Amino acid sequence: MIVVDLICEHQHRFEGWFAHSDDVESQQRRGLLTCAICGSREMRRLPSAPHVQREGAGDERTEAQEPAAGASTSVVEQGVVTGGQAQHLLQLLVKKLQESAAQSEDVGEAFTVEVRRIHFGDAEARAIRGLATAQEVESLLEEGISVLPIPPAKEDLH
Repeated sequence: MIVVDLICEHQHRFEGWFAHSDDVESQQRRGLLTCAICGSREMRRLPSAPHVQREGAGDERTEAQEPAAGASTSVVEQGVVTGGQAQHLLQLLVKKLQESAAQSEDVGEAFTVEVRRIHFGDAEARAIRGLATAQEVESLLEEGISVLPIPPAKEDLH
Protein backbone atom coordinates (compact mmCIF):
# COMPACT_ATOMS: atom_id res chain seq x y z
CA MET A 1 0.00 0.00 0.00
CA ILE A 2 1.36 3.44 -0.94
CA VAL A 3 0.13 6.90 0.00
CA VAL A 4 0.34 9.55 -2.72
CA ASP A 5 -0.09 13.32 -2.33
CA LEU A 6 -2.40 14.78 -5.00
CA ILE A 7 -3.60 18.28 -5.86
CA CYS A 8 -6.57 19.19 -8.05
CA GLU A 9 -6.90 22.06 -10.50
CA HIS A 10 -8.51 24.13 -7.70
CA GLN A 11 -5.46 23.60 -5.45
CA HIS A 12 -7.18 21.19 -3.04
CA ARG A 13 -4.51 18.88 -1.59
CA PHE A 14 -5.32 15.37 -0.43
CA GLU A 15 -3.91 11.89 -0.08
CA GLY A 16 -4.73 8.85 -2.17
CA TRP A 17 -4.06 5.30 -1.00
CA PHE A 18 -3.18 2.78 -3.68
CA ALA A 19 -2.11 -0.86 -3.83
CA HIS A 20 0.95 0.10 -5.90
CA SER A 21 2.29 3.04 -7.91
CA ASP A 22 0.87 1.77 -11.22
CA ASP A 23 -2.63 2.15 -9.74
CA VAL A 24 -2.25 5.93 -9.54
CA GLU A 25 -1.64 6.38 -13.26
CA SER A 26 -4.12 3.68 -14.24
CA GLN A 27 -6.97 5.15 -12.21
CA GLN A 28 -6.18 8.69 -13.35
CA ARG A 29 -6.06 7.60 -17.01
CA ARG A 30 -9.47 5.91 -16.62
CA GLY A 31 -11.00 8.99 -14.95
CA LEU A 32 -11.54 7.22 -11.63
CA LEU A 33 -9.66 9.75 -9.47
CA THR A 34 -11.63 12.72 -8.21
CA CYS A 35 -10.81 15.50 -5.77
CA ALA A 36 -12.03 14.62 -2.29
CA ILE A 37 -13.21 18.21 -1.81
CA CYS A 38 -14.67 19.51 -5.10
CA GLY A 39 -14.99 16.38 -7.26
CA SER A 40 -12.65 17.66 -9.99
CA ARG A 41 -11.04 14.97 -12.16
CA GLU A 42 -8.12 17.24 -13.16
CA MET A 43 -5.26 16.62 -10.75
CA ARG A 44 -1.57 15.97 -10.53
CA ARG A 45 0.68 14.01 -8.25
CA LEU A 46 2.82 16.02 -5.85
CA PRO A 47 6.33 15.07 -4.82
CA SER A 48 6.24 13.30 -1.48
CA ALA A 49 8.56 11.39 0.76
CA PRO A 50 7.73 7.74 1.28
CA HIS A 51 6.20 6.85 4.62
CA VAL A 52 7.70 3.80 6.25
CA GLN A 53 6.24 2.62 9.53
CA ARG A 54 9.12 1.41 11.67
CA GLU A 55 8.51 -1.19 14.31
CA GLY A 56 8.44 0.42 17.74
CA ALA A 57 8.37 3.94 16.34
CA GLY A 58 6.39 6.33 18.49
CA ASP A 59 3.93 9.00 17.43
CA GLU A 60 6.11 11.84 18.69
CA ARG A 61 6.86 14.61 16.21
CA THR A 62 10.26 16.21 15.89
CA GLU A 63 10.67 19.97 15.64
CA ALA A 64 11.30 19.58 11.89
CA GLN A 65 7.87 17.96 11.54
CA GLU A 66 6.02 20.68 13.44
CA PRO A 67 4.33 23.36 11.32
CA ALA A 68 5.97 26.79 11.48
CA ALA A 69 4.35 29.31 13.81
CA GLY A 70 1.38 30.92 12.08
CA ALA A 71 1.48 28.42 9.22
CA SER A 72 -1.88 27.53 7.77
CA THR A 73 -2.40 23.85 7.02
CA SER A 74 -5.55 21.91 6.26
CA VAL A 75 -6.75 19.06 8.45
CA VAL A 76 -5.63 16.66 5.71
CA GLU A 77 -2.09 18.11 5.71
CA GLN A 78 -1.94 18.08 9.52
CA GLY A 79 -3.05 14.47 9.72
CA VAL A 80 -4.99 15.33 12.89
CA VAL A 81 -8.68 16.11 13.17
CA THR A 82 -10.96 16.94 16.06
CA GLY A 83 -14.14 14.98 16.78
CA GLY A 84 -16.34 17.52 15.00
CA GLN A 85 -14.02 17.74 12.01
CA ALA A 86 -13.77 13.96 11.79
CA GLN A 87 -17.56 13.59 11.79
CA HIS A 88 -17.91 16.23 9.07
CA LEU A 89 -15.17 14.65 6.94
CA LEU A 90 -16.71 11.20 7.38
CA GLN A 91 -20.14 12.48 6.30
CA LEU A 92 -18.57 14.19 3.28
CA LEU A 93 -16.67 11.03 2.38
CA VAL A 94 -19.76 8.83 2.62
CA LYS A 95 -21.73 11.31 0.50
CA LYS A 96 -19.01 11.39 -2.18
CA LEU A 97 -18.75 7.60 -2.20
CA GLN A 98 -22.50 7.23 -2.60
CA GLU A 99 -22.53 9.83 -5.40
CA SER A 100 -19.75 7.93 -7.16
CA ALA A 101 -21.62 4.67 -6.71
CA ALA A 102 -24.76 6.20 -8.22
CA GLN A 103 -22.76 7.11 -11.34
CA SER A 104 -21.35 3.62 -11.74
CA GLU A 105 -22.72 0.52 -13.44
CA ASP A 106 -24.28 -2.05 -11.08
CA VAL A 107 -22.96 -5.48 -12.06
CA GLY A 108 -24.44 -7.21 -9.01
CA GLU A 109 -22.98 -10.59 -8.09
CA ALA A 110 -20.74 -10.57 -11.18
CA PHE A 111 -18.60 -7.87 -9.54
CA THR A 112 -15.44 -9.88 -8.89
CA VAL A 113 -15.47 -11.41 -12.38
CA GLU A 114 -16.09 -8.07 -14.08
CA VAL A 115 -13.54 -6.09 -12.04
CA ARG A 116 -10.88 -8.66 -12.96
CA ARG A 117 -11.86 -8.42 -16.64
CA ILE A 118 -11.49 -4.62 -16.48
CA HIS A 119 -8.20 -4.86 -14.58
CA PHE A 120 -6.65 -7.21 -17.12
CA GLY A 121 -7.97 -5.27 -20.13
CA ASP A 122 -10.52 -7.89 -21.20
CA ALA A 123 -13.43 -5.46 -20.72
CA GLU A 124 -14.01 -1.73 -21.20
CA ALA A 125 -12.61 0.42 -18.36
CA ARG A 126 -15.52 1.93 -16.46
CA ALA A 127 -16.75 2.56 -12.94
CA ILE A 128 -18.66 -0.43 -11.60
CA ARG A 129 -20.23 -1.50 -8.34
CA GLY A 130 -21.61 -4.79 -7.15
CA LEU A 131 -21.57 -7.43 -4.47
CA ALA A 132 -18.52 -9.21 -3.08
CA THR A 133 -17.80 -11.17 0.07
CA ALA A 134 -15.02 -10.10 2.43
CA GLN A 135 -12.93 -13.02 1.14
CA GLU A 136 -13.45 -11.94 -2.48
CA VAL A 137 -12.44 -8.35 -1.64
CA GLU A 138 -9.33 -9.60 0.16
CA SER A 139 -8.44 -11.75 -2.85
CA LEU A 140 -8.83 -8.78 -5.23
CA LEU A 141 -6.61 -6.61 -3.04
CA GLU A 142 -3.96 -9.34 -2.86
CA GLU A 143 -3.98 -9.42 -6.69
CA GLY A 144 -3.32 -5.67 -6.76
CA ILE A 145 -6.86 -4.77 -7.82
CA SER A 146 -8.06 -1.73 -5.87
CA VAL A 147 -11.63 -1.93 -4.62
CA LEU A 148 -13.43 0.10 -1.99
CA PRO A 149 -16.43 -1.00 0.06
CA ILE A 150 -19.15 1.65 -0.01
CA PRO A 151 -21.77 1.90 2.74
CA PRO A 152 -25.28 1.22 1.44
CA ALA A 153 -27.81 4.03 1.33
CA LYS A 154 -30.09 4.16 4.39
CA GLU A 155 -33.06 2.97 2.35
CA ASP A 156 -31.10 -0.16 1.38
CA LEU A 157 -30.49 -1.15 5.00
CA HIS A 158 -34.02 -2.37 5.70
